Parts: sequence; structure tokens; C-alpha cells
Amino acid sequence: MDVFNRIIQLLNVLYGLFNWYGSSILFKTFCPRCLLFRTSWKIISLILLFIKELIISTWNIVKLVYKPKLDVEPGIFALPTELRSNWEITLLANLISLTPGTLSVAVSDDYTTIYIHAMDMPDVEEEINEIKNTFERAIMEVTR
Repeated sequence: MDVFNRIIQLLNVLYGLFNWYGSSILFKTFCPRCLLFRTSWKIISLILLFIKELIISTWNIVKLVYKPKLDVEPGIFALPTELRSNWEITLLANLISLTPGTLSVAVSDDYTTIYIHAMDMPDVEEEINEIKNTFERAIMEVTR
């Protein structure tokens, strides 16, 4: 019964996204210069990017957990960010924390660096580039 309820909830979310996207198309016909249509597509692509990263990181964590010998390199690293508004930084920190294997620990006082704990990070630069090229870039596309 719980699976049925989850499916209904997912269908409700998809129906809401469909209506939102459809209404933005109608709004575009009445206001062609408005940016709502382009922004709504960027928001949907950000949501899809998060779902993709969620699946990939969950799979990576499952592989780590089921190894006979736990071979991880946990640590905290500093992520310099180009995001400036509180909303953008909060969204990035939440997306990082919601992804399995990573956790946003703190934000610097000048809001230019986010400190992140990673469960397994053999290469810090690769982790930084991955976050900057996925989540940070997608957030900048939505907000700017």
C-alpha cells in the first residue's frame, strides 16, 4: 500500500510540473519577451541534474558499503564558489548535503567558500571541479 501511495505522490509532482511548464508556455505567448519560459526550463534541468547526481552518488555509496574491505578516504575540503546571493549559496549547500556521501559543514564569513565533508575523496581537485561543473553552473544558469 505504501508503494501505491508513493506512486500517487510522484504522479502528483509530475502533474504539477507539467501544469507549471504548460502555464509558462501560455504565459510566453502573451508576453514573448518575458524570461519565465527559459527560466522554467533551466529549473527543470536543475531538478533532473540533481536526480541524476542522486542516483549516481547512491550507487557509488552502495558499492563502497558492500566492499569486503572498507577502503575510503574521508575528509573536509574547501569549495570556492562564484555564487553571491544567500539564496544561491543555500541552494548549493542543500544540494550537496542531499547527495549521499557529501555534507555541507560550514560557509565562510565572506560567503566565498563552502566547507564540505566527503565520505570518499581520493582527489580533492576532482571533487571541486565536479561540483562546480554540475550544481554551481546549473544554479548560475537559473539565477542569472
